[in-house]
Amino acid sequence: MTMRGRGFGHERRVTRPGEAVRHDVVLIVLLLAMVTALHLFTTSAPEMMSVHLLYRKLYYVPIIYAGFVFGWRGGLIVAVAASLLFGPHAHTFMGGLVGPNVDNLYEMVMFLAVGFLFGWLRDLDERKAFDLRRVSLELEDAYHTLEERAIQLVTIQHYMQAILQSITSGVITVGPDGSVATVNSAAERALGMSEDEMVLRRLGALFRDGGGLDAALRHVLRGIADRLVSETTLETMSGKTLHARVSIARMRDDQGRVLGAVVSIEDVSEVRALTDQLIRADRLAAMGELTAGVAHEVRNPLGIIKASVQLVEESGGDPKRMAEVTRVIKQEIDRLDHVIKALLDFGRPSAPALRPTDVGAVLDDVVLFTHRFAREASVAIEVERAEGLSPVMADADQLKQVLVNLVSNAVQAMGETGGTIRVTAYDDARDVYISVADSGPGMTSEVMEKVFDPFFSTRDGGTGLGLTIVHRIIDQHGGHIEVGSAPGAGTTFTVALPVAKERGESR
Repeated sequence: MTMRGRGFGHERRVTRPGEAVRHDVVLIVLLLAMVTALHLFTTSAPEMMSVHLLYRKLYYVPIIYAGFVFGWRGGLIVAVAASLLFGPHAHTFMGGLVGPNVDNLYEMVMFLAVGFLFGWLRDLDERKAFDLRRVSLELEDAYHTLEERAIQLVTIQHYMQAILQSITSGVITVGPDGSVATVNSAAERALGMSEDEMVLRRLGALFRDGGGLDAALRHVLRGIADRLVSETTLETMSGKTLHARVSIARMRDDQGRVLGAVVSIEDVSEVRALTDQLIRADRLAAMGELTAGVAHEVRNPLGIIKASVQLVEESGGDPKRMAEVTRVIKQEIDRLDHVIKALLDFGRPSAPALRPTDVGAVLDDVVLFTHRFAREASVAIEVERAEGLSPVMADADQLKQVLVNLVSNAVQAMGETGGTIRVTAYDDARDVYISVADSGPGMTSEVMEKVFDPFFSTRDGGTGLGLTIVHRIIDQHGGHIEVGSAPGAGTTFTVALPVAKERGESR
């Protein structure tokens, strides 16, 4: 049986077994009948009035029971039933319902009040219990959900830890203040320190020489760059030297707040050794090309000189003819000297004296060196550089040599038609970029592949060593050079050089 009770705008629904309901109804009816029977079978003599008053109080038992079992409606119904059963007897045998010394009507009102109030209190208590049970079930469900989520998070954490520990590269996470938070086993092996020794220390404090790692981390944490990747040499506290590829990436949460950074350190010592072997092999191959190139470049002038000497022998002492022949001999000797000088520059380049260098001052000198040569070829040089350009770690003289060579090549590439050379300088957190772009005829992809090869030249009389030397100088500076071109679209050489460690240093 389902009973519904309403009190103060709330509704409750109580479902009880039908057998239990019938049992309660029968019990209430029996109690009402018993109390009524006591009134009927007890005499109405004045001396028995106190007994009838006692019997009258017994009606509260079924009323309270009904309120307890069925709520305010059940209590009120039974109170009405008790009033109807008690009312005729009180009117006939107990002096009426109301009078000077009679309070039977008030007692009947109390029946109704007690039935309603007790049932309402019972409903209120049940409603609170129901709400508590509902809240308890919701909390239990929430607890189970949180427990499942916690298990999932622990599982994910263990899974991520397993991944981090399986990665062969060293992975270090740092907080927003730059202190180490976690370290994987590969990083422990690479640095020769345990995680406990590294946690809460600054990243730079883990190395004798961090190769600028701490400064790069500050750049990332301050938002100057989202990610930095570089190759550097690290010296650990134990004295071990690592040639490492370092990647630093900033961590953010869903709200964009900086949580710290992830530092990945990959030991590329073996790769560096293999690269050195390949470079040595490439140098041997280049030496073969050099030998063939030198033989070709030297044979022609020697042949001309030999022929000129024969002409001198056959001239019979003719001054005019001898002057002409000696002029040719001097030209060819100068040509040989030029080839040998370029060859020596290529074979034995001097080591650069790296120091913080003002790129703007270098560009000013380069324009000063080349503007007259360019003007004679009807070529205009335009320079555009960013404000507050960072200084670079470079040898100023060698950098000028590189840029003069690039500008000279650009002037020669445009021939007699003239044009414009645009020199642009700009920087980011890691490098300063200098591009030299011409409006010449451009190059094919086949020419671009060989442009840095020794003794390769598209210009008559060129040694083919200029761009090779440029490439070597940039390599010695720890930078790189790229070329972009297409037939009819001009050519652009872009040089990238690392910035000085401390911004604002001057040459």
